[in-house]
Amino acid sequence: MFTDIYEGSVYRPPSEARSLILQATIGCSWNRCTFCTMFSEKQFRVKGIEGIASDVEKVLPYYRDIDRIFLSDGNALCIGTDELLSILELLYSRFEHLERVTIYGGPIDITRKTTDELMALRKAGLSLIYLGLESGSGEVLKRVKKGATPEMMMEASRKVKDAGIPLSVIFILGLGGVELSEVHARETARVLSEMDPEYAAALTLLLEGGSPIAEEVRSGRMTLPDPEGILKELRMIVEGSALTDCLFRANHASNYHPIGGRLPQDKDRILSQIDRAISSGSYKGDPFRRL
Repeated sequence: MFTDIYEGSVYRPPSEARSLILQATIGCSWNRCTFCTMFSEKQFRVKGIEGIASDVEKVLPYYRDIDRIFLSDGNALCIGTDELLSILELLYSRFEHLERVTIYGGPIDITRKTTDELMALRKAGLSLIYLGLESGSGEVLKRVKKGATPEMMMEASRKVKDAGIPLSVIFILGLGGVELSEVHARETARVLSEMDPEYAAALTLLLEGGSPIAEEVRSGRMTLPDPEGILKELRMIVEGSALTDCLFRANHASNYHPIGGRLPQDKDRILSQIDRAISSGSYKGDPFRRL
């Protein structure tokens, strides 16, 4: 059903599992990260208010009572502010029970918007922005061609917080390989603390066929941390964090050991859980991460 309104594979944050997903853009406005092939088959374009309005009318009879909508694809916040405001007005007017609308926002797209623009989007009903930090290390970000520096990440988060929009930050364990594992973990803890988001999630690097980073591993130019090394990275990040009130999760399918809690309140418990997993070897296997 609805194959005529969604182009390509569907990608969404785990927390949007019960949301209605509407494509505001096709593909990703950046689409150069070496670890990602999610949107490689798509030619990036903005769908436009007319296209979204048409999609809404098609799904409305089936999702009239939906209370959550996620606007995909990657970095849909790149859409001009006036058009995003029109999209939000449309969604809240057509879905009577709608309570929140969320979106992916890249650091480049966020920093291009003024705080006033972001505030206008928040007042119009934009409820949460997902931002892929990936790593707090400038060296790692450069190597994976993220197109942003740690300073840009922190500036983007400040703008979002100044506008009063909740922020969810994602980072990737193992992204620096064994070679940069310690600096990746240490700097991610530092930058994440500076960003101080309401939500944070750790994923573990998956090697997607055809991705440049998979070729780096295949050729021996990069070595992946083993499961224990990944958990040690996670421990360094949690231990080194100085968050004020953040709901933290590391329970994505890519992770070796499901962990969650609120930081800093649950820091000791989370660290103890990681230590037990490391000492006992009670983490899951590695069924689909290796080449």
